Amino acid sequence: MEIVTEKDSDYNDLEKMSLREVLVNINNEDKSVPLAVEKAIPQIEKLAAITSEKMKEGGRLFYIGAGTSGRLGILDASECPPTFGVPFDWVIGIIAGGDSAIRKAVEFAEDDAEQAWLDLQEYEIDSSDVVVGIAASGTTPYVIGGLKKANENGIATGCIVCNSGSPVAAAAQYPVEVVVGPEFLSGSTRMKSGTAQKLVLNMLTTSVMIQLGRVKGNKMVDMQLTNNKLYSRGVRIIMKETGTDEQTASDLLEKYGNVRKAIEAIVRA
Repeated sequence: MEIVTEKDSDYNDLEKMSLREVLVNINNEDKSVPLAVEKAIPQIEKLAAITSEKMKEGGRLFYIGAGTSGRLGILDASECPPTFGVPFDWVIGIIAGGDSAIRKAVEFAEDDAEQAWLDLQEYEIDSSDVVVGIAASGTTPYVIGGLKKANENGIATGCIVCNSGSPVAAAAQYPVEVVVGPEFLSGSTRMKSGTAQKLVLNMLTTSVMIQLGRVKGNKMVDMQLTNNKLYSRGVRIIMKETGTDEQTASDLLEKYGNVRKAIEAIVRA
């Protein structure tokens, strides 16, 4: 297979560019990412559909990845509870090398084809769950091994990769391939590839949570009220959804501690 993510940049002599030229050229490359994601929407839809189906039945969504890809999975998983008010074990991100690899690279952790399955087993994973491998190159042994073992155990598998025809995609039942081309800085997949993966992750969990009823209208009615900004947002949502005044909305939010419950209380009254 051709590993496009490792190809030389279309730009050269980066150090000779002015600061403005560097920024403009990076931005020009970034503009191509949403178009590449758009082409993958049919694949994303299939992955979102099976994930929704499994999670409606009580299953969980697992991400496995290494380096930037692993960190992006952890980021998306960690944002689901505050955004959608779901338990912390509904969406779980696992990175090669363990939690210490979130901040500091763990040498050769991604080359261990057996470790991902061992990591998944710590969560008593079973056939009700979904495993999504995230790997820009599509060649990461940690991810390939994890997906293959998940398949062998009757677990639905997907992936998010940035090359066509990769081993990771071949190991996934529901592959998502977003080919963004060479990076501005050759091989730096934290750039366009990472942006593409983040966009797909946003689409996946947001669409799934909508399917699971965690959104009302266009509002995050189950969000966790962890700071004053979010509390104020909750008050505004209640006012907009019910037409009540600010004081009533605030009192109900204080009473129930949840936007959805506060709205339901007004509707029942």
